[in-house]
Amino acid sequence: MDLLDNYKKAWKNQPEEASRFSAIEIYKLAQSRSSSIVKWIFIIGILEFVALNSLYFIIDADEAYEEYKKIGLENFIYVSQTIFYIIIFFFLIKFYLNYKKISSSDSTRVLMKKIIRTRRTVRNYVLFNLVYIALFTIIVMVAEININFEDLSTKQILLFCLITFLLITVILVVLWLFYQLLYGFLLKKLNRNYKELAKLDSVN
Repeated sequence: MDLLDNYKKAWKNQPEEASRFSAIEIYKLAQSRSSSIVKWIFIIGILEFVALNSLYFIIDADEAYEEYKKIGLENFIYVSQTIFYIIIFFFLIKFYLNYKKISSSDSTRVLMKKIIRTRRTVRNYVLFNLVYIALFTIIVMVAEININFEDLSTKQILLFCLITFLLITVILVVLWLFYQLLYGFLLKKLNRNYKELAKLDSVN
């Protein structure tokens, strides 16, 4: 049982004047905890971005680009990566703004709305990453088949498609579990704060 639960139990059994004071304390504690959680969401987003770009020190980007060029995807790679980074930066800015807004909330209902907005932002961020990876892999697969179409039999094309879709499924499942580990725990704690605030708001 944490401090917020202790405050809530004590608040229910106090006189009206003391109860009003305790409600403020419960709100301040929930706000502080929510602010801390959203700050960690922002920090994890930054660390994830840094880790992702650190792969360029391991992978030979020029060699990879040459492979994409062979299958006619050089323009697609440039445009898709530009769009990808723009959207990722947008989400990181949203994470930061959510943190600042929750830190300055001045009422229970406003804080509840900002918690909902934060949860929606994180879920959209995770969904964007998964969809981008799936679409990127499918487009590369189609380009590979197209460039080698005359040299491949129908059986080979079907086998290639099957292996690619299985690979996409495995990658998406692993990434989804990874995001659940990174953000799922924080979102559960944020949801718990939301429920406590909802109870507090209903009483008031």
